[in-house]
Amino acid sequence: MALDAQVKTSLIESYRRSEHDSGSPEVQVALLTTRINSLTEHLRQHKHDFHSRRGLLMMVSKRTRLLRYLQEKNREKYLELIKRLGLRK
Repeated sequence: MALDAQVKTSLIESYRRSEHDSGSPEVQVALLTTRINSLTEHLRQHKHDFHSRRGLLMMVSKRTRLLRYLQEKNREKYLELIKRLGLRK
């Protein structure tokens, strides 16, 4: 499920570190979280869509690796990000 250009732009603007930033771990995690949430809704309706389920698992793994990297490099930004996104309750 690709993101709308407007949604993607607004996410990048709200999570970026500087004016020209579009690839920091915070931005990537925010984009992946949005895609994961929309794909989760899709899979609730289409329980037998195993190809999309595999894509979902790959996205979750990538987000986990990015969060682990961010946790090791900058613990404060990691804690702020998971609080903003509502991950890890």
